[in-house]
Amino acid sequence: MIDHQTFELLEISDDPTYGYSEKNPIQVGGVDNQSGPLNERRFLNALAGPNGEEVVYFRSGSCCPIKSKNDPLGFGQVMLDNYRLAWKGSNDTVSIYINMYDYGSLKAPKGFTIKKLNISK
Repeated sequence: MIDHQTFELLEISDDPTYGYSEKNPIQVGGVDNQSGPLNERRFLNALAGPNGEEVVYFRSGSCCPIKSKNDPLGFGQVMLDNYRLAWKGSNDTVSIYINMYDYGSLKAPKGFTIKKLNISK
């Protein structure tokens, strides 16, 4: 992590479905330690637009039931969260699917860049 509100992303995915498809959601995890929604925001806070623009986002809702062994209710099925993202100069919002139940390797989705942070020590 860069700080309490931002994950450190090191690469951009070359998979055009990563994050853009409910079949290939971004796996931020965190439900197991009550930080699922915070992990979603930490991930989103690390993104920048295609040319480094500041990204704004909102959660548009839950959708898309998927199987997960990490279902806290024990049914084996959970819902993804769908976020809409935009940046200055974008013509429309972009839809991203996030899984806060399972952990995976975090990358910026194709078409995004990684936010540059000024960290003074």
